[in-house]
Amino acid sequence: MTSPRQNERVAYHNGRIIPESEVLLPFRDRGFIFGDAVFDTARTFRHKPFRLKEHVERLYRSLRYLRIDPGLSPAETVAASEEVLDRNLHLIDKEDDYWLTQRISRGQLALDRDPEAVGGPTVIIECQPLPLKSRAALYRDGIEVVVPPTRRTPPDVLSPRAKSHNYLNMIVADQEARALNPKAWAVLLDQEGHLAEGLGSNIFVLREGRLLTPRERNVLPGVSRATVIELAHGLDIPVSEQDIDLYDAYTAEEAFLTSTSLCLCPVRSINGATLGAGRIPGPVTQRLIDAYAKLVGCDFVAQYLRHLS
Repeated sequence: MTSPRQNERVAYHNGRIIPESEVLLPFRDRGFIFGDAVFDTARTFRHKPFRLKEHVERLYRSLRYLRIDPGLSPAETVAASEEVLDRNLHLIDKEDDYWLTQRISRGQLALDRDPEAVGGPTVIIECQPLPLKSRAALYRDGIEVVVPPTRRTPPDVLSPRAKSHNYLNMIVADQEARALNPKAWAVLLDQEGHLAEGLGSNIFVLREGRLLTPRERNVLPGVSRATVIELAHGLDIPVSEQDIDLYDAYTAEEAFLTSTSLCLCPVRSINGATLGAGRIPGPVTQRLIDAYAKLVGCDFVAQYLRHLS
């Protein structure tokens, strides 16, 4: 074990907490070769992890889906995550926060491609500062969503509810969206032409006073997504999980994306169509932002905006 005060971030790697530069991944690791790995990411508010237990529970559902035994209990993973975080907090400003990520692969490839791998799983737990500066303008200007031609992998091929390392479907779609608009955030359609999700984000649209979000079967149900649904119920804002087509999106009064880092962030436009009156954020989105900030004890919008030059 290392000293809790390092000049370099530390990470948990297969039972040890060591400097990040010493975390080495074998090139025959199945996570590298096949994307045969899962991960989950929480964030901190005022240096305290938010709903880490829920993130780890989702991680273990992904592990069960891929039939990977991490060799750790959920409680042990939570404890290791908290220790990694504690040992890295002195390296960031008191006004900044971390992503806190657990990554677990099946392990090294056997010579005969035995799916059980060689030597057991690879387990990494690490921290990374939130990209507050690069994303700050999103809260001032709103997110410009572009729907790319690539569709979301359908659930009868591979369930999107498992958070695996195989992100190529999302990456290709994101590249297509950015080729059209360098500032764009992609939100993919499912195979039926309904809105699904983006790379690490869920979408909500507001139509006639009701929040709509895609069905859980077709998306990774984010912890932030669940938090917003919970807050909406508390504010008596009707919420419906249903199919949402582009007509619903283009005619929405408001829309926003949810993600671990952003919490919820207003959408300005979808495929160039400005939503509602163009107010950023809209009144319902603002109510939810205020409720979210109160819940986590941190004005996360101000945390981002202070990084604007």
